Amino acid sequence: MLSADSAAIVRATLPVVGASLDAITTRFYETMFTERPELLDGLFNRGNQANGEQRRALAGSIAAFATMLLERPGERPDDLLARIAHKHTAVGVTDDQYVIVHKYLFGAIAEVLGEAVTPEVAAAWDEVYWLMAGALIAQEARIYAEAGVRNGVTWRQWRVVARQNETRDVVSFLLRPADDGTVPPARPGQYVSVRVGMPDGVHQLRQYTLSSVGDLRRITVKRVTGVPDGEVSTLLHDSVRPGDELTLSAPFGDVTLDDGDAPLLLVSAGIGGTPIVAMLEHLAATGSRRRVLLLHADRSPAEHALREDMRHLADDRIFWYETDAAAPDRDGRMDLEGVEIPAGAIAYLCGPVPFMRDVRAQLLKAGVAARDIHYEVFGPDLWLAAA
Repeated sequence: MLSADSAAIVRATLPVVGASLDAITTRFYETMFTERPELLDGLFNRGNQANGEQRRALAGSIAAFATMLLERPGERPDDLLARIAHKHTAVGVTDDQYVIVHKYLFGAIAEVLGEAVTPEVAAAWDEVYWLMAGALIAQEARIYAEAGVRNGVTWRQWRVVARQNETRDVVSFLLRPADDGTVPPARPGQYVSVRVGMPDGVHQLRQYTLSSVGDLRRITVKRVTGVPDGEVSTLLHDSVRPGDELTLSAPFGDVTLDDGDAPLLLVSAGIGGTPIVAMLEHLAATGSRRRVLLLHADRSPAEHALREDMRHLADDRIFWYETDAAAPDRDGRMDLEGVEIPAGAIAYLCGPVPFMRDVRAQLLKAGVAARDIHYEVFGPDLWLAAA
């Protein structure tokens, strides 16, 4: 809980700090990576640094956390922090790194805001930071313990036993432990970090959802194109073949299939179908009798990765395609008008953020309770940043 004195100062300064967060986080990353370039080797995502997504996500999470402390002082916003904690553990964040972040973040605040940062203002925002850091450290300790790994040490070698080209820009890799040891448990909806060495010698991490959580692991990777192109996805597509080894973390992620018996509504678009397929496969493997309605949207059948898996695993399904749709599939973008949503359904969403925002609004209008709609964002949670 934020102290009364600090709460008053944070409330008064939140508009100014909030308006400057983009400049603050930009300066924070610039200074930290200049003085601590080793943090880019195997921890921070260079692609998200280049396109600004990480900066915007950090700014959004700080603003959201401070706002929740003010609006709900009697609650600790664990739900807000859970997704961040899982992302941190997937890349091996350690407690001492919060001290490093604090140094450079508060240096950036002082530099950007100048004389507006009085000792009292600095102390109040310092309290916000350490409340957030302390809550994250506690959650991350529990997640590490549940994953059976030491703080920050999560890596294991896995051998590629098969490679499957799903579409022209999506490929799946089937993996088994290189030491032929046991496959650790994973829940449908979780992801792993893949750690690869780049041509310039720097290691980069990327998170990929497990598209199968059975006796073997499967990750399904879409080649990222644009500015900047995905350096890790490109390397995996171009160079990884059966017999090669990949370095993977333990599985992490908080948006996982629940164990109840309520009807399920599984909704995805594009490569967001990967956790959905893992959920469908798990339900089939366990003999589940839950009612499942699968809804998926894509550009075309040819670009629909894991389409045959979905067709095989879900009898009750509707696909939407922007082009080349043929009955019984539907034309255009996903529209739930006329779709019978099971009463009491638990919904899981995965896909681009604008898609999930739109579908969530449609589900709420259809009577699905907000608490029963769960979503997964690939990469920094810019839904949170925009909230």
